[in-house]
Amino acid sequence: MALYKSYSKNEKGRQYFRTGWIMLLLTILAIVTLFPIYYMIMSSFGAPVESGASSYSLLVKNPTLESYQFFFDYSKYSFRWIVNSFLVAGVSTLANVIFATAAGYAFSKLRFKGNKLLFSLLLLAMMIPYQVTQVPLYILIVNVLRMDNTYAALIAPGLVTAYNVFLAKQFIGSLPTEIMEAAKMEGCSQPALLIRIVMPLSKTVMAVMAINTFMNNWNTFFWPLLVTKTENMQTIQVGLKNFSFANTTYFAPMMAGATVSALPMFILFFALQKYFLEGVTVGAVKG
Repeated sequence: MALYKSYSKNEKGRQYFRTGWIMLLLTILAIVTLFPIYYMIMSSFGAPVESGASSYSLLVKNPTLESYQFFFDYSKYSFRWIVNSFLVAGVSTLANVIFATAAGYAFSKLRFKGNKLLFSLLLLAMMIPYQVTQVPLYILIVNVLRMDNTYAALIAPGLVTAYNVFLAKQFIGSLPTEIMEAAKMEGCSQPALLIRIVMPLSKTVMAVMAINTFMNNWNTFFWPLLVTKTENMQTIQVGLKNFSFANTTYFAPMMAGATVSALPMFILFFALQKYFLEGVTVGAVKG
């Protein structure tokens, strides 16, 4: 009995020791992850004239909102950059939710010639790196269609993504087919079936697609940089580069703009964090 008690104490001690190390490791990872965000916010309260080298401090000695005012006064298009980002991200999100859900329903529940072949091509498209497609896409948009420096050029390439179609297909494939068959027997057409049956049952995956698409389009930098020529068409991410020059950088105003651009993402995350967690596993639903 004494031997058992001694073993139990040792086992509990080892368990507490392992738990302590895990907590310490997670705390270090959390600090490393949050430090860039903290430094960005702290730097945004510095004076606009400060250079980056003089702003390397974990605490701001004389916090001020002048850099935020400088950011909005620096260019007459500062506010429009934010509006452009909302427009591009919003339209792309709405289009992806509608088109990807419709395509996912077609791939998972409809039987037509070439179904498996088209879905295989879709999977192959997901394996192609994003950077590889930029040159042919740029040639198509700018040289062929002459759509550069327009909202169409910013939005069209992201109207629907292969990844979102894949997510929708996997989720909708798990829905009971009997419900849809019963609706068809009642005379429900395919569009009505999609709108009245499939979409209400697919709110989870639609929310995940909306969140991921909005975040990706809001934070994207490379493509808007390629297709915009004037300040009035730039998004917030591209607009921030206007604060950096060859000889100097308006460091604090740039951090103020970065904080403003990150604010919608913070709100989105804390408001819909349960959907972020669901987004980790929704693609693993067996179709």
